[in-house]
Amino acid sequence: MTQFLHSLPLVGKITICRQGDPSSGRFVGAFTWNSMSGRSVRLKPVPLQSLSELERVRLQEVAFSRLLQEYNLGCQITIPKDGQKRKKSLRRKLDSLAKEMSKDKEAMPQAFGILLSQVISNDRTHKQRQEPQREEHRDPSDLVSSLLHLTSRKSTKDKELSSSNSSLSSTSETATESPSPSTPEAAPHTRRRGGVSVDCITDLDDNQSRLLEALQLSLPAETPSNRKKQRDKKLSLNPIYRQVPRVVEMCCLHLEKYGLQTVGIFRVGSSKKRVRQLREQCDLGMEVQLDEANSVHDVAALLKEFLRDMPEPLLTRELYTAFLNTMLLDHPDQESTIQLLVYLLPPCNSDTLQRLLEFLATVTAHAEDSQDRDGHEITGNKMTSLNLATVFGPNLLHKQKSSDKEFTVQSVARAEESTAIIGVVHSMITTYETLFMVPPDLQNEVLMSLLETDPDVVDYLLRRKDSQHS
Repeated sequence: MTQFLHSLPLVGKITICRQGDPSSGRFVGAFTWNSMSGRSVRLKPVPLQSLSELERVRLQEVAFSRLLQEYNLGCQITIPKDGQKRKKSLRRKLDSLAKEMSKDKEAMPQAFGILLSQVISNDRTHKQRQEPQREEHRDPSDLVSSLLHLTSRKSTKDKELSSSNSSLSSTSETATESPSPSTPEAAPHTRRRGGVSVDCITDLDDNQSRLLEALQLSLPAETPSNRKKQRDKKLSLNPIYRQVPRVVEMCCLHLEKYGLQTVGIFRVGSSKKRVRQLREQCDLGMEVQLDEANSVHDVAALLKEFLRDMPEPLLTRELYTAFLNTMLLDHPDQESTIQLLVYLLPPCNSDTLQRLLEFLATVTAHAEDSQDRDGHEITGNKMTSLNLATVFGPNLLHKQKSSDKEFTVQSVARAEESTAIIGVVHSMITTYETLFMVPPDLQNEVLMSLLETDPDVVDYLLRRKDSQHS
């Protein structure tokens, strides 16, 4: 078996270490890989957001395949689109409406009632305006000089390393060195999948990863062996910036600071006038500052309105029936299938869902009455995970919008489906800590898929995983 593996050119650089495989040099167990440098990397559960853009796309394919092979949900399953293609038609409609009303383009909604990917894009534009020194006046010659500098380093490095002469492998090696002062910013938004986030950035946000990405995207085009490889060339080897809309992050932070002890949060009425004012400020792209003077119930209503008015629900219409049918499975299979379905979501959807579930779990943790260190009673908010699932379920998972302003469960689907909708969201709230962790077996399948197209990419990803674990 070992002799056969070494006869393959791809496996000559990266080998999977199995029990009893002498090529590993020593026993390492399951889900352990050897890099070209001879380092053994054992795969461990990692957060979904720590995966590179390329890995997340391949994870979608792996999750899709496993859903079809191992679980019978009794419905057709498709990987949801990220909204980029549909954004153009929506934009044309909004432009037409703006012309009819003789309004400027800037008057178009910036947050409410538009695709999530467009919200992320608008937030990115807002951040660029807030940080002109960082985002503007970039000299194109800086990128050229940086790439030339890297090329000279690459030639020196290749003489020292007895590894592949692949450009991506050399790039990943060079990226560990100190970048030049003129390190370019990340690739333009149009070249990245799903947009760029505005508030929170993943661990790899330093100049090294930005320089690696810039070099990767500037490599000369090669003749692709298939359509998948051609598509993958446009994807980054770095994690995608966390994509959570400003309005969602703003509301969650305010409610975590001021609303956790508010009884009946999300159920008590709010001031429609004040909520409308906050909504208009967000849609105008204004910098909204929430403080103690803002009513908790107004902010809670604003968050619900944002989720309710999304033209495409956060859990997507394509996966509506699949999510509901998970409730027909045994309990252990329910959690597994929900997790796989979450992996199918576009990055902006899954990142926003993760932030929302984290917040809802925090609210649930303060549902019951408790005592502080001095023995004083702290009133709970009475909003259990089931109560929150009842409130948020119809906003996250539905087939079509309701004409009812309150957007009740009965208006989302037939009455018999309401229990399943609540059950899915309830399960997500209670398991959110593990829901967005990628287990070793799925990571292993992702690496195997990448191994078929470019082993040097796998080697770079393995060395990064090894560095993160260290």
